[in-house]
Amino acid sequence: MNEPKPSAWHRWVLSPIKQQLTQGTQPAKIAQAIAFGVALGIFPIIGSNTLLTLLVGIPLKLNQPILQIFKTLTYPLQWTLLLAFYRAGEWLFNAPHVSIHIPSMIERFFAEPGPFFKDYGMTALYGVVVWCLFAPVILAILYFSTKPLIERLAHSTSTRTSS
Repeated sequence: MNEPKPSAWHRWVLSPIKQQLTQGTQPAKIAQAIAFGVALGIFPIIGSNTLLTLLVGIPLKLNQPILQIFKTLTYPLQWTLLLAFYRAGEWLFNAPHVSIHIPSMIERFFAEPGPFFKDYGMTALYGVVVWCLFAPVILAILYFSTKPLIERLAHSTSTRTSS
């Protein structure tokens, strides 16, 4: 009889975590990589996340496979939060709203990079400031909520492999 095909969640998230655990990675380091992956994954500058995760992950010795998986999983969330970060930044700095229409922004970026950065640069910077205010909270919540789950998974994984 055919075994059921593992879900995408199991194949792309749980299996890599279990694999890292069986290779000796500590649950705390995996939880740290998950937290940083999500926090860096929602950084409000489109296209900067992979480089950012490498720049942060290497010096902190974060688990790169887990870091990259969770950074990638948050890609839709990054787009969802982009406008919220920008608008919160404009509110925080009492700056005027800048019209944000992604297709026209992309067209303008390639047609006129200088004026594009002049018009949108400060709004992006305001969004980054708001992200900097929220990132430590996101890191703490995710780290302290995922660490016990990863420890439990490590225990069940080690019990199965030792049996």
